[in-house]
Amino acid sequence: MPILKEIDYGTPVSIAQTLVTLEIDGKPVTVPAGTSVMRAAVEAGVQVPKLCATDSVKSFGSCRLCLVEIEGRRGTPASCTTPAESGMKVRTQSPKLAKLRRGVMELYISDHPLDCLTCGANGNCELQDMAGVVGLREVRYGYQGENHFNAPKDETNPYFSFEPSKCIVCSRCVRACEEVQGTFALTILGRGFESKVSAGNQPFLDSECVSCGACVQACPTATLIEKSVLE
Repeated sequence: MPILKEIDYGTPVSIAQTLVTLEIDGKPVTVPAGTSVMRAAVEAGVQVPKLCATDSVKSFGSCRLCLVEIEGRRGTPASCTTPAESGMKVRTQSPKLAKLRRGVMELYISDHPLDCLTCGANGNCELQDMAGVVGLREVRYGYQGENHFNAPKDETNPYFSFEPSKCIVCSRCVRACEEVQGTFALTILGRGFESKVSAGNQPFLDSECVSCGACVQACPTATLIEKSVLE
């Protein structure tokens, strides 16, 4: 019997009493005020590509895959951090958006190990899924430049493995550790290309980590994965 996958609305639910009605890809949808455009889109049956967004933590807007076009507004705002407003007309699909999303995905894949067939998350990897959703077929940048492929694994925790070479620095694990568990064991060290997830700049076993698994559940790739799954 197949396992039914729960719908991920991208951002937490709003409990506001006031309702707003907007249009997404021509479909009218009514949601509580404060609801993100991304969540409103899912309510309307429209899935917007995403990597850093998940409905168990607050919106972050870092992956830039969930860009949309809004009539009367300049640019392409992130749907996860844009609140829905009455009368808003949103377009989630266009040639411009498709080009932007493929470009973003190319950058992710250019610094990601291409070992999908032997990866423990194969078939259950959001990065893999989104590469297919945006129609990525090739990466123009090559794999000869700077990368994080040789970042050392951390196997000190008895329950899960941490493989930073596969990390896309979406901060979902950091936010889950903070917002879901309240442990504050994880953080992002460095800036730009040097950014990385860190457990207090020490091995997981020596850190404040309590092995709750919130970070593992939030991770969209195989960066944080249960050792039982790998086995």
